Order: sequence, then C-alpha cells, then structure tokens
Amino acid sequence: MNQYEGRWKTVDVKVDAGIAWVTLNRPEKRNAMSPTLNAEMVQVLETLELDADAKVLVLTGAGDAWTAGMDLKEYFREVDAGPEILQEKIRRDACQWQWKLLRLYAKPTIAMVNGWCFGGGFSPLVACDLAIAADDAVFGLSEINWGIPPGNLVSKAMADTVGHRKALHYIMTGETFTGVEAVAMGLVNESVPKAQLRERTTSLAGKLLEKNPVVLRAAKNGFKRCRELTWEQNEDYLYAKLDQAQLRDPEQGRAQGLKQFLDDKSIKPGLQTYKRG
Repeated sequence: MNQYEGRWKTVDVKVDAGIAWVTLNRPEKRNAMSPTLNAEMVQVLETLELDADAKVLVLTGAGDAWTAGMDLKEYFREVDAGPEILQEKIRRDACQWQWKLLRLYAKPTIAMVNGWCFGGGFSPLVACDLAIAADDAVFGLSEINWGIPPGNLVSKAMADTVGHRKALHYIMTGETFTGVEAVAMGLVNESVPKAQLRERTTSLAGKLLEKNPVVLRAAKNGFKRCRELTWEQNEDYLYAKLDQAQLRDPEQGRAQGLKQFLDDKSIKPGLQTYKRG
C-alpha cells in the first residue's frame, strides 16, 4: 500500500525498497512548476526527510518531461497581477525546495531526467547530488527568447557545473542540447537510452543504500560546502564534519571498517563497502 497516494495534487510519491520516487505530476503542462507545485514540494521533501523507509530520493517527471521550468501563466502573469506580498511567499516556496532543501538534503538525491528540462528546472537539477538523463532528453535555457534573464539560481547552477563558455552560450542563445551533451558539459553524471533510465537509476540508488547514511550525508554536504570556503576554513569545517559523523553514527562505521580491514582482513576498503550490521 502506498501511504502517500493522492496526498498531493501536483506531486506523486511512492516509497519502494528504500527509494522514494518523487514525480512532478503535471504532464499536461510538461510538469511546469506552479505556485501549488512549489508549495507541495516543500511539504514532500520535509515529509520524506523524516520517513525512515525513504533512504534515497529520486526526483523525476511524469510523461515526456522532467520539468519545463516555471509555469509562465501561473507563476508570472497571475502572480504579477497579485499583491506584492504574495510574490514574496511564492518566490520563497520556489527557492525553499528547489535549492535550500535539496542542496543539503539529509538523504542522497538523484535527478532522473526523463525528458524536457528547461529554465527554472536547472536549479533543482543541480541541487540534487547526482543526475542521470535519458540520451534524448532536451535541455534548454529559453528565458532569453521571451524577454528575461534566467531566474532563481539557474545561472548559479550553470556556473557551478558547466564551463564558462558553454554556460554563456546556452544562456545567451537559448539553444537546446541533449542528455549526451549534458554529460560532456558536466551537467549530469551520465545518460542512457530512455528505456534503461529507471533501471540504471535504481542500480545507482542501490549503491547509495549500501552506504552508512550518516557518513554519506557528511561526505556529500561537506563537499558542497567546500566550494564556498577557503582552504583554511575547509580544514576546520571538514575535520569538524569527520568528528561529527563519528559522534552521530549509531553503527560506528569507522570502527567497523577499521576492524574488518585491519583485524579481520575481510574487506578491501578501496574496493568494498564494510559489512554493515
């Protein structure tokens, strides 16, 4: 039984074998992100963070799109016509899930890009820890074509993942590119034929499920913070994360790993995960 069935209007959630499959569910709008979807995604992420059965989160889209970006009618025209204070709330909800929650989420996250990924969709795409795309997925920064610069943190997302010249080319021209090209640019980790996308994503999620969750969280969030700190600040921060992980880890992964490697000689840590539990 799916405990989350029908709970949200614009997002479908299923938890199966440790994987939370979160699907943006407005296929008739190519999963464009409306104020309702943004508010519901805040609820989804906060709910799944506390769900012990959801150990890895996969974000994808219904139909032939991951997301076409912001819903131009609902997010722009209708919001522009409303009170200024409402615009503040709607922008806050969008930022809250698209990068504030996702970027340092307590659980590993994978973007499974099954189709169109445009505009505002680049923020949650890059905020996810890992990304796999269909070979024929279509990416684009089309804002320039309808009279605005990229919104939210789209430019920041491109600057953090794609080379300077490539990023500016697509920001300034609005041209599209494929999943295969997105790999070469460093925007996603890999691309596969669409028929293999879910299988490959499940396999990757399975590898993450094998890891110690406390240590995995410290490792991924530590790396993301590294990009923003000096060498001296990183030295203090990363040693603090190392100590924090040991103190907060109920399964004492470091002690287990050292014992299995040094004493039992039962693993090769460069090649194997220590045997948990």
